[in-house]
Amino acid sequence: MKVIICGAGQVGFNIARYLAIENNDVTVIDQAADLIGKVNDLLDVQAFVGHASHPDVLEQAGAADADMLIAVTYADEVNMVACQIAHSLFNVPTKIARVRQQSYLNPMWADLFSRDNLPIDVIISPELEVAKAISRRMSVSGAFDVIPLADGKVRVIGVRCTERCPIVYTPLRQLTSLFPDLNIIIVGIVRDGEPTVPTSNDQMLPGDEVYFVVDALHVPRAMAAFGHDEKSARRVVIVGGGNIGLNLARELMEGKRGISTKIIERDRERARKVAQALPGATIILGDALEADILEEANVSSAETVVAVSNDDETNILASLLAKRSGVERVVTLINKPSYGPLITNLGIDVVVSPRAITVSTILQHVRRGRIRSVHSLGDGFAEIIEAEALETSSFVGTPLNEVDLPAGVILGAIVRDGEVIIPRGTTVIEGYDRIILLATADAVKQVEKMFSVRLEFF
Repeated sequence: MKVIICGAGQVGFNIARYLAIENNDVTVIDQAADLIGKVNDLLDVQAFVGHASHPDVLEQAGAADADMLIAVTYADEVNMVACQIAHSLFNVPTKIARVRQQSYLNPMWADLFSRDNLPIDVIISPELEVAKAISRRMSVSGAFDVIPLADGKVRVIGVRCTERCPIVYTPLRQLTSLFPDLNIIIVGIVRDGEPTVPTSNDQMLPGDEVYFVVDALHVPRAMAAFGHDEKSARRVVIVGGGNIGLNLARELMEGKRGISTKIIERDRERARKVAQALPGATIILGDALEADILEEANVSSAETVVAVSNDDETNILASLLAKRSGVERVVTLINKPSYGPLITNLGIDVVVSPRAITVSTILQHVRRGRIRSVHSLGDGFAEIIEAEALETSSFVGTPLNEVDLPAGVILGAIVRDGEVIIPRGTTVIEGYDRIILLATADAVKQVEKMFSVRLEFF
């Protein structure tokens, strides 16, 4: 597949890295020479300096025979114009644009991004996606990641094991006998920063970050098995009233969870706008790093503090102050990847990376075959994939213990006629089953082929 990526920032760089690993033909464009130099030094792609929305630049990038254009520059207008030119002059089939300005996304202007107006196939709003991701994480107390799949029937959950976890030091093969009625499969373990796809002989240790696939109906029991029985948050304080904080507060207040929400915002004009947009929320004007502001927000009585300001250092310090005040759980937004490995050692419960969330959202539209959903895990070590099995697929009709799955692939769940099936060796996949699996970066291409549409299908 030939892909043009406009923008070599964190999101553009990481999408290029993913696609290059899979031997796609990738070209990256950016006006910043230093960013292009980094791409050329570290990735096996073509990259050059240029203005992404200029026709001659897109022509030089090979737009005439490109399959996809992904516009993720820092300027919404450049992203939109690049998609327009890719469509009008070069007839690029698929165009994806990152759009930050919420005004463009107002439902009253829904016809703006249509084939007859601005022909963009997929609009990615990082602020909306991050707010939704944080809301999902808050829906399961004790989880640092929550991914709903198969129309909500399955969850992929990330938890951190502690000494209190009842199932540490237990070989994974024994979990079935210990919990025979619990539909759960461990699909990934991150230990000391090193991710692995576990085997049945592996065991979880304190400090591990574990990803598991579970029937949505079994989530409370699964979390209890990992020693997490925290109550759902009813009082939430959000640090930062920017687009992410505003959208998150709206998600929580409209979610009918009975959540009391307070927002701390240091900019007077922005605080006024948030108060107008959210009449049911309490808006506190001030600096979240000042003791009297935290006291006014009554942070010590909140179950969760979410720090989503535009400054990483403010988010980290506000989270640590909240922990010191006795808050059970803090969620911290971090933009700089270098901070990630340090955060959990500081006692912060959940780290949110806008870059990783945006990359995951874009990958869903890049993957081929009958793939319905894609979510990147960790720093891209693997992807959680939801795909539909076709009647012509080579693995349909064969017991799983006779199927030669690619290395680095582990099946987590099968959804058939609304029923969640945890795969065992004797399980037989049928046509149109929804398959939830984990695939390491090296195995993704093979997974795409497994679920590709063959000629016999027609």
